[in-house]
Amino acid sequence: MELTHEEVGAEYVSTNVWGAKRTQFIAIDDNGEMFRERHYDERLGWHESTVSRRAVREDLITRLIRSSSLTTDRSHEVPVNNPDTFSVKPARKLQIH
Repeated sequence: MELTHEEVGAEYVSTNVWGAKRTQFIAIDDNGEMFRERHYDERLGWHESTVSRRAVREDLITRLIRSSSLTTDRSHEVPVNNPDTFSVKPARKLQIH
């Protein structure tokens, strides 16, 4: 069996009454200190920015420690019942859809 090194990225997807929101983080330097953050909102499309490793860490920790998904917010007439998802994927599979 051969194991190969492949760049990976993180993806967090949530759904709300306005549609899906997708946030992706992919390292852009060899040290993993700077990341490309790609954010997709069905209403606004794609937006990219460069963020530090610390910012990625804080963002993901904040999202992942929630006891429940924000998508189940009952303040809207028709709440979304789909849970948020987090995954780590090969960077090539995190291309802009």
